Amino acid sequence: MQRIVVIGSSGSGKSTLARAISQKLGIPQIELDDLHWAPGWIEIPDSEFRVLADAATSKGDWVASGNYSPVRDIVWGRATTIVWLNYAFLPTAYRLIRRTIRRSRTGEPCCNGNQETWARQLSRDSILLWLAKSWPKNRRNFPDALAQYAEGRTIVVHRTAHETQAWFAALIAKRSA
Repeated sequence: MQRIVVIGSSGSGKSTLARAISQKLGIPQIELDDLHWAPGWIEIPDSEFRVLADAATSKGDWVASGNYSPVRDIVWGRATTIVWLNYAFLPTAYRLIRRTIRRSRTGEPCCNGNQETWARQLSRDSILLWLAKSWPKNRRNFPDALAQYAEGRTIVVHRTAHETQAWFAALIAKRSA
């Protein structure tokens, strides 16, 4: 059974990696952002979010992306592999800024059909502000959180995109062999 969860700060490439794994391995992709957000950027209550995460991860193989602590016990608890994209702040911020500009300009949907707008980026709800707050917290808290889930699963920590690309290539090669 292959159940992979990709974690990391906003802009680190969690969804991009999960999508690539899903496509190459032919397993479903679970976007925790899609389960957490209702249209209009309304946060789903934790109790409902837990029900959705439980249903999404209860059967078969899957790859999930996201860092939501209210469902960590469910998602991480069922994962066979946890991949942390533990990249430096500046490359992560650069990727996030590029993505945010693209989404704001094109109206590309995200997070269950929501849209990032210029107005949102200038508000307290800015994803860029969220990165500035959450990146140091993730760096501080993820090591202990991962240690709690290390038994019986593979923990992979990547500090660069190059490490992630090499790991992904090895994962695909192993699957093809």
